[in-house]
Amino acid sequence: MNKNTTFGLILIFLVLWIFSYLNNNLIQEQNDHISTIKDTLDITKKEFFNSTKQFKSDDINKNLNIYPKEKETFITIQNALIEIKINTKGGYIYSVRLKKYTNYKNEPLYFFEKNESTFNISFISTNNRRLNSNDFYFEKITNSKLQTILRLNVEKNKYIDFFYSIHPNDYMVDFKLIPNNLQTEISPYDVHVLNIQWMQKIRQQEKCRKFEERYARLTYRFLAGDVKQLGETKNDIKNIFNKLQWIGYKDQFFSSVFIAHNNFESTKLNSKHLAYGKYIKEYTTSTDISYNNLKPPKFNFYFGPNDYDLLKNYDKTKLKKQNLELEKLVPLGWNLFRTINKYIIIPLFAWLTNRESMTIGLAIFLLTLIIKTALFPLTYKSFVSSAKIRVLRPQIETINAKYLGKNNALIRQQKTMELYRQVGVNPMSGCLPLILQMPFLIALFMFFPSAISLRHQNFLWTNDLSTYDSLIHWNINIQYISQFLGNHISLFCLLMSLATILNTKITMNQQNSEQEQFSHTKWMMYFMPILMFFFLNSYPAGLNYYYLISTLISIIQTIIFRIFIDENKILEKLESNRKKTKFFRKKPSFIDRLEKIQKKRQMTSKKK
Repeated sequence: MNKNTTFGLILIFLVLWIFSYLNNNLIQEQNDHISTIKDTLDITKKEFFNSTKQFKSDDINKNLNIYPKEKETFITIQNALIEIKINTKGGYIYSVRLKKYTNYKNEPLYFFEKNESTFNISFISTNNRRLNSNDFYFEKITNSKLQTILRLNVEKNKYIDFFYSIHPNDYMVDFKLIPNNLQTEISPYDVHVLNIQWMQKIRQQEKCRKFEERYARLTYRFLAGDVKQLGETKNDIKNIFNKLQWIGYKDQFFSSVFIAHNNFESTKLNSKHLAYGKYIKEYTTSTDISYNNLKPPKFNFYFGPNDYDLLKNYDKTKLKKQNLELEKLVPLGWNLFRTINKYIIIPLFAWLTNRESMTIGLAIFLLTLIIKTALFPLTYKSFVSSAKIRVLRPQIETINAKYLGKNNALIRQQKTMELYRQVGVNPMSGCLPLILQMPFLIALFMFFPSAISLRHQNFLWTNDLSTYDSLIHWNINIQYISQFLGNHISLFCLLMSLATILNTKITMNQQNSEQEQFSHTKWMMYFMPILMFFFLNSYPAGLNYYYLISTLISIIQTIIFRIFIDENKILEKLESNRKKTKFFRKKPSFIDRLEKIQKKRQMTSKKK
């Protein structure tokens, strides 16, 4: 998880924490010092690819009696979803285009073409020479719409075939290497080793470059099942000696994934951050594959969207024996938040969007309404708890007035806790419902930036809910402003921030103390929506729209609660609790612990 997302989660938690303390009138100043653990491992940057002596292609051709019979040509295989061009020089995939998607400029969406990607297979000959597939010309043996076979002829009845095939309505590409009678040309050992080098420059496909860079990550999965990734904000190199199942070159919404049926054995990964130009990253892989003559190496390429359901379905169908978990290419947060997204948010949102005549904007509104309704009991309990604290405010102010000064601070706290104990109120009971709601808030914070179903979807004034909606934009970089806000102002984000300020005002007005209204905490609460505006201004319009609707529903709920919850009756009930016999009442454990802590502090203070 990158530092911007982590900061966002901390910010959301901080807002909830401050609100809960205001509602319970127990606001305390706390400074949370978060220690940043920096990786101090000093990786020596060496030449990335194997330094084995290279030979000119002409020398290699003479050695293997291979001579180019034709010039470089391109072969196309395609289905309804994807178009792939294969270069006969090297026999590698030259370009990939997704037919049903476009980039942010409404141009055809290419993963790569021309020199934006290279793919080379190296093997060692019997005379210990390193041979590269990119040095040879392949002959087209068969070609149809969905598959092709390219052959590298050595001698009569001695060749190696590169077999590519795709299936109708599928983004997966089958790739096989089939050698024939090459025992005397390739290393004569029973187990052969291929070294594969794969490079791809990642195009900018989305409007917000900075945000897309945040989600563009070189991702890989160990045979043991763990999915890891290289750093997304800087150059990163990783040497891996454990077996890998797949390596993924991903941006925000699309991925190129290389899958080995025999596993990658020793791998070097390199992620290079490109700050300017049409590319945002450059990914490079050098990896080894072991195979024997009885079991030629088989691979798959996936060139397609980061769609959770689509990727997960491969484990149930085409690749069910390998258990690849390609859906982990979709970042959904840590385990708890990912679980909420997997089993609640994604199925619910899919159910809404799959209905006829359902627009994405309406689906987000209904999703917000369903979640707020499901969490309503917790919201109600939190409000009632706040109301109990509020009706006790006059008595608390009397205690504060009676025991003035810093020397009486502990006595004030003890008397306040005693009051809570007498009336049977736990001042922290209002926090628990808010804490229980927080995982859903964070899960949705992770869901919307990864939801490809929002991409290029119109709603109201925005034509793409997967990126920011620009009310005002400018081309000049303004120091500090452009760094944190970007060169635009998002209308959804602005409306969300204004709604949050209104919600803050309503919450603050629930406090009866005039002194509290002008305390520093009030201004801090008004500052939080401004801070959130700067942070969320470049986030997807769909996320800010969700927060806007959620905040408006919270305001409506608060107004309804104030109308229908009689605080006089709450006070009467609390006073009746005070009159009950102590023998029949048990101290709330939390209050009891607070009292013990306060007494201990008081004894320590007296000793000093």
